[in-house]
Amino acid sequence: MGAAPAQQLTTQTGKRPLLKGVILVIFILAAIAVARFTPIKSFLTPAGLGRFLESVGIWGPVIFALVYAAGVCLFIPGTLLTTLGGAIFGAYQGFLYVWVGAMLGASASFWIARTLGRDLAASLVGDRLKKYDEAIERNGFATVLYLRLVYFPFTPMNFGMGLTRVRFRDYFFGTALGIIVGVFIFTFFVGAVRDVWASGDLRGLLSLKVLFSVALFVFSFFIPRIIKKLKGE
Repeated sequence: MGAAPAQQLTTQTGKRPLLKGVILVIFILAAIAVARFTPIKSFLTPAGLGRFLESVGIWGPVIFALVYAAGVCLFIPGTLLTTLGGAIFGAYQGFLYVWVGAMLGASASFWIARTLGRDLAASLVGDRLKKYDEAIERNGFATVLYLRLVYFPFTPMNFGMGLTRVRFRDYFFGTALGIIVGVFIFTFFVGAVRDVWASGDLRGLLSLKVLFSVALFVFSFFIPRIIKKLKGE
């Protein structure tokens, strides 16, 4: 009599991670489908989103950060969302609002994966992969920081890190620091071009600010190589 309930509990416990994993896969597929096959992407333009944010007044930056966070969870490319931030708010405000939205989205997608997929991932990790999982837990901050600096794909990394043993605080602070350079360079570049376009004077494309932003933008593509070289040395 006592053995049957225990056996049933074990069976249910074993099925629970699989069920959560299935839910995670369904969520990811549904998110990609929503982003690609619904009108939501057509809404994500500087003109369309800009008009909407103007209509909500002082809440515009908050709404934008939430839209950015939701976009990250829906697998909308971070480059598109960051471009919107720079185009709508300019270089400096755009940087702040994009960074906040990216952190919200990174945290949310991490916890979605951690809640739904970690148990299944842990059960599938064999002896060969277990040492890497443990190493990520020990060196979580450095690992996350390095991957962010070398521009590892943003959204896949958010969900992927949620499946590992990395501590959330290491993930959070590694992400917070690691995305600063990339976000600033991109929003500064887009914001500088936006200001010239708004002025109507195309000669402004040769201004020091624009040339500096272009130099930063080009330099950003060499950051991963520089970091890998320094790491190798």
